[in-house]
Amino acid sequence: MTALAPLDARTLGTLDEHFKAGDAHRLAMNAVTASGIANVARNYDRSRLLQRRFSVTVDNGEVTNQRRSGRCWLFSSLNVARFVAKRSLNLKEFEFSQNYAMYYDKLERINYFLHDVAGLVRAGEPNDSRLMQHLLADAMGDGGQWTMAMNVYRKYGAVPKDLFPETESSKNTGEMNIQLRSMLHTAVAHMYEDGADLESVVAEALEAGHRMLTIHLGEPPKSFDWEWTDKDDTFHRVGEITPVDFWKRYVDAGLEDYVCLVDDPRREHPKGKKIGIEHLANVADGQATEYLNVPNAFMKECAREILSEQGIPVWFGCDCHPMMDRQNGAWATDLFEYGRVYDVDFDLDKEQRVRFGDSAMNHAMAFVGVDVADDQKTTRRWRVENSWGDAVADKGYFTMSDDWFTQYVYEVAVPKSMLPEEYRKALDEPAIMLPAWDPMGALA
Repeated sequence: MTALAPLDARTLGTLDEHFKAGDAHRLAMNAVTASGIANVARNYDRSRLLQRRFSVTVDNGEVTNQRRSGRCWLFSSLNVARFVAKRSLNLKEFEFSQNYAMYYDKLERINYFLHDVAGLVRAGEPNDSRLMQHLLADAMGDGGQWTMAMNVYRKYGAVPKDLFPETESSKNTGEMNIQLRSMLHTAVAHMYEDGADLESVVAEALEAGHRMLTIHLGEPPKSFDWEWTDKDDTFHRVGEITPVDFWKRYVDAGLEDYVCLVDDPRREHPKGKKIGIEHLANVADGQATEYLNVPNAFMKECAREILSEQGIPVWFGCDCHPMMDRQNGAWATDLFEYGRVYDVDFDLDKEQRVRFGDSAMNHAMAFVGVDVADDQKTTRRWRVENSWGDAVADKGYFTMSDDWFTQYVYEVAVPKSMLPEEYRKALDEPAIMLPAWDPMGALA
């Protein structure tokens, strides 16, 4: 084993000499310390030349705002659903309750976690194993996936936002999640005690989780009176309706039957095959969180076709942080020239970024526009509906270059009917299961 080399005076002196030997280094230091790296590294030409016009646009109205929470996957899936609902209800503006969806996601996730861990304890899983420590560390985060969202809507439906509005804890989930996580950690510790009654521990923790969620988020409606005035100023009254019936009646685009396509760039994971992540789910009796691994170009083709021919938004997941101008609402692979400022070669490709922990999916949004070249096939840039409010970007709408899609978009949800026969057959085959900590298991 190679001994660790300390930073001695000679090494420090050499580092200082090399820094001072380049005049550009001091100029970079002066600029970055005064203005920040984003302002100094921004590629002026790329920034000003990134067009904000699109040949295909889907109007989804005012953007939503997830505030200080990690509910982007719920917001973005409900943004797709609200487009369908607005069309069904003839409304100009409409928003589903994201608080309602989060309530049942977290309640289901508590139940799944408790039973999953209890099963591992019965099987003799050590409490300090990599798997157990990963599950404990990841408990009660806000992130999720399209399939997990559909599990919630299929089982619990959805309600208009004004009937179950945001609370202080839904807008800022940090403290609630800390307390829920601590409760679950306590339950797991009791599971490992000698002679523990696992079923009793699970039942008591599930009741505690339900109580805590209701205290933080409120008691969700089981049914409600539904009436509305449409954009033609016509009044409608349906009467009492359940959230499940509301979802079935007004969101009729077959969203529950969508398939999640992913671009896993690692060569050992073949394209055209289904992959899954162990221990990743929310609803115990829901659909498994699985993806069909396909070329990035096929994901683009599907997204373009849905926008152009079906005219509805497209849910997707990406690594939103690299090369992002948040305030101006732009993504492009050359939007910032960090390498020139630092004199460092950032030369990892997509596969290397995933393999070495430099990139993973962490945010979900919806495509609501695309600019297509004259050949009607080549995509040039994308319009994105975010859930960060209207104070940033173009009233909350972002612009993504097509090359950025290639490098940092990992997942899109599309109708199963769009898949060629070979891909449909792959859906019936067992998934290649990856460990719980695999980067493809990262949640938006």
